[in-house]
Amino acid sequence: MFAVIETGGKQLRVEEGQSYFVEKLDGTEGDELIFDKVLIVDGKSLKVGTPYIKGASVTAKIVKQGKAKKIDVFKYKAKANYRRHTGHRQPYTKVSIEAIALAK
Repeated sequence: MFAVIETGGKQLRVEEGQSYFVEKLDGTEGDELIFDKVLIVDGKSLKVGTPYIKGASVTAKIVKQGKAKKIDVFKYKAKANYRRHTGHRQPYTKVSIEAIALAK
């Protein structure tokens, strides 16, 4: 059974028992989250929302809060003595999918 949820402005295909990295969400390690923006659920039959399925939800548990590897941003213009160097570390939340519930 899988579902497609929307979180952090992105759509993510999730399955029970799997772990995923999503955009940073509020909460601490061990907290339970409920994703109610469910687009598709595939169990015995495929259910597609318009845009969301009413009553469907995905329950997840926060495993870890962290930051991704640093990326270097370097801007350069030839012959103009223009150089800018910055870095960025994107925060993330690692979640473990506990259950996918479908509306009755």
